[in-house]
Amino acid sequence: MNQTTSVSDPSPVEKYRNNFLKEVEANVEEGDWVKMCMQCGVCSGSCPLGSAWAHPPQELFMMIRAGQREEVLRSESMWMCTSCYSCVVRCPRELPIMHIMHGLANYANRLGLAPKMNPTKRFAKLFWDNIAATGRVNESRLSIKLYFMNGLVSGIKTAFAMRKVGLGMLKTHRLNLIGFFRAGGIKEKNQLQQMLNKAYEIEDKRKGLS
Repeated sequence: MNQTTSVSDPSPVEKYRNNFLKEVEANVEEGDWVKMCMQCGVCSGSCPLGSAWAHPPQELFMMIRAGQREEVLRSESMWMCTSCYSCVVRCPRELPIMHIMHGLANYANRLGLAPKMNPTKRFAKLFWDNIAATGRVNESRLSIKLYFMNGLVSGIKTAFAMRKVGLGMLKTHRLNLIGFFRAGGIKEKNQLQQMLNKAYEIEDKRKGLS
C-alpha cells in the first residue's frame, strides 16, 4: 500500500529548521551558517581552549538544531571564545564560527539569559563601559577594575600577587596611575554617545527587543 504525505505536513527540511534554529538565524550574527556544520569537530580540535569547553562549537550547533534553546543560551561555552580565528581558518566549510560564538553570547546577554558570574562576560562589560565612556580605553581604570572585579579583599590579593608585573609596567610607563583620575578620550564625546544611543535603538528595533 502506497503511503501518501499530506500537503499540510512539513517537509523534512522544514522539520529540521526548528523554531530555535530560525530564531538564531534571525537574531545571531552569521546565525544562518549554523545549519551548514557537518560535525567534523575540527573547530574544537583547533581551539587552544578546546578542552575547557563544556559544549564545543559543533556541539552547540547540534544543540541549536535540536531546539535546545535554554541549554544553549544559558551555557558558558560561547563565552570561552578568544577570537583567535583558528576554527575559522581550519573549518572545511569555512563557517564564521568565531562570529557565531560572539553572536550567541551577545544574544544571550541581551535576553538576560547569560551566566551572570562568567568572568569573560564580566570582562567584556568592563571593557565596553570603559571604551564607550570616552571613545578610548583608559588602561589604568580598566586594570584596577579588573583587579577588584570580585570585591575588595580579592582585589588586594590579586594586586599583591601581580605586584612584580605592576611595578614593571610602572617602570616602563605602560601603567600610569595618574591616568586613573583623568577622563581623557576623544574629542566630541557627546557625538560618540549620540551614535551609540542611535545604534542601540536600531539594534533593539531590528531584533524586536525594545
